[in-house]
Parts: sequence; structure tokens; C-alpha cells
Amino acid sequence: MTDIERVGVVGCGQMGAGIAEVFARSGLDVMVAETTGEALEIGRTRLTNSLGKAAERGKITEEQRDATLDRLSFTTDLGEFADRDLVIEAVVENEQIKTEIFQVLDQVVTRPDAILASNTSSIPLVKLAVATSRPDQVIGIHFFNPAPVQALVELIPALTTGDETIKRSEALVADILGKHAIRAQDRAGFVVNALLIPYLLSAIRMFESGIASREDIDNGMELGCAHPMGPLKLSDLIGLDTIAAIADSMYEEYKEPLYASPPLLLRMVDAGRMGRKSGSGFYAY
Repeated sequence: MTDIERVGVVGCGQMGAGIAEVFARSGLDVMVAETTGEALEIGRTRLTNSLGKAAERGKITEEQRDATLDRLSFTTDLGEFADRDLVIEAVVENEQIKTEIFQVLDQVVTRPDAILASNTSSIPLVKLAVATSRPDQVIGIHFFNPAPVQALVELIPALTTGDETIKRSEALVADILGKHAIRAQDRAGFVVNALLIPYLLSAIRMFESGIASREDIDNGMELGCAHPMGPLKLSDLIGLDTIAAIADSMYEEYKEPLYASPPLLLRMVDAGRMGRKSGSGFYAY
């Protein structure tokens, strides 16, 4: 078992809300932070709706839904995270923003053994760790979308992460959350995205060059390779801005052409066509 009982989640977007739901459904006290009251209300509604749908589908009982909601609290003040045993950051894939959050958390989280984690999918953990006075307590805990459904979590220790932090994080993921953890080195893309992102970028290049239609590309992988979702549909689900950010991080680290974002992807992001979350991407939603 683990000694972690009080969790803070920074960010209540698609990933942050899902992560908060996972922790709260597992019986932990969860406080969620957003930058503004408006963003917080949107996040609260997102969480409430998700739990309501889970109850409607029989994934949880109505009593479990209500108990989970009771374990959730919301704030716009990171100072309220002082008593948290674990704080996980789940904001936009931007190194400067994440670094600033870790610097604030380092000041406000008073528990001496608290773990500071990031849900980053591509930013080097060591850069976040050295922004704090406790780099041995910083680790990557990377969930996949949708977090309440996906069974996998990547654990990414930085060069500075202590053995005790790794041990406690592994116990949390396995014993409390009931997820399957895989360990990755602190390299851009870790395990899953290092394999997935080049595949998605290749599909985007194929569509961009006119080799095949979006439907034929997706049907080819769904019906020919038994993938549950084709690469362009999956790109829309992940978010095209997120894919571009991960690709940029991986290209910056490795300088390999296969990691470079295709021009079409960059133009779609500039146009605000981010995929499902914006209502349009390679498909309309």
C-alpha cells in the first residue's frame, strides 16, 4: 500500500479532469486547481458529467458517483496545496509554463516528503526537477486519454529522482489506482509517444501528399491491422496541438526528420483546428 492520501491536480482540462477523476474514484482526497474561476467551473462540469456518464453506463454506482464527487474540491489558489502528499501538474505542453508551476509548488507544498509529478508527454523531467529545491522528489507520472479508461501509466524518473520517490509512485499506480505502470527513461517521447508520434506524423504526411483519403488511411489501419482507431481519428482525439508539441520536443532532442511536424499539421493548429476538443480536425465533430 501507499502513504499517499491527499492529492493535488494542477489543471482541469481534458487530461487534468480525467486524472482527478481517477484519483478520486480510487478513494483519495483530491483538490483541483485552475487559473480562473471560469476555467474551474468548466473543469468541475467536465468532471461531474464524466462521473454521471460512468454511472449511467453502469461503470460505477450512483453511490460511488456521489462519494467521488464528495472527495473532490476546487481552487484557484495553489497555496491551498500545502498539505498535499502528491501534486501532479497536467497543463499545456509548454516547458516555461510547467517550470513556473513547479517553482510555485516548491514554495507552497510544505510536506517534506511530498511528491511533485508531471503528466508531461514529452518535456524532459530533469528540467522540471532542477527548478525545485527537491529534485529527488520530482517524477513523471504520464496518464493516457481518457485517463479513467486507459489502463497504462508511464513512470519517468529524472536523473535526480530518488529511489523512495520511485517506489512510492509505483505503489500508488499499482495498489491504489489499479493501473499498469511501465518505466521509461527521461527521453523525449518516453515509450509510447516515441513509437506513436512518428506513426501519426507519417499518416498526416500521407494524407497531405494525396496518397490516400483520410477514410482510406484510417480504414486501412482499422480493418487491415486491427487498430481500434485509425491514425487520423486518433490524432483528432489526442489533439493536433498536443501532437505538434510532442513532435517539436522530440525533434529538438533527436533532430530526426521523422519527428518533424508536417506543414499541414502546423497550419491546422494555426487555424484552431485542434481535433475533437475544438470541434474540427481531420474530421468534423
